[in-house]
Amino acid sequence: MVKVSVMYPAQRGTKFDMAYYLKHHMPMVRQLLGPALKGMSVDQGISGMEPGSPAPFAAIGHLLFDSVADFQASFGPHAEAIVADIPKYTNSEPSVQISEVKL
Repeated sequence: MVKVSVMYPAQRGTKFDMAYYLKHHMPMVRQLLGPALKGMSVDQGISGMEPGSPAPFAAIGHLLFDSVADFQASFGPHAEAIVADIPKYTNSEPSVQISEVKL
């Protein structure tokens, strides 16, 4: 299983509309990626390691697939639409990491 993590850095002036992300963006992603998408979750940053410190990420979206090939085949045809939706909920430029789930 592989996990695609889309991480939205929280910097000074970062805006993130969690309601839009949860109610519109992620359901759109689920619909577009279809059965290749095995699961998804969303984390909202609340703190850094030190008490009272800001979270390094405003949010992190996780998408699960059986393989990198499944992710690429399902995401590729819809990449433009998915990426075009980002400015509707954030001004943060996301970073993406693809990981192999070990546990």
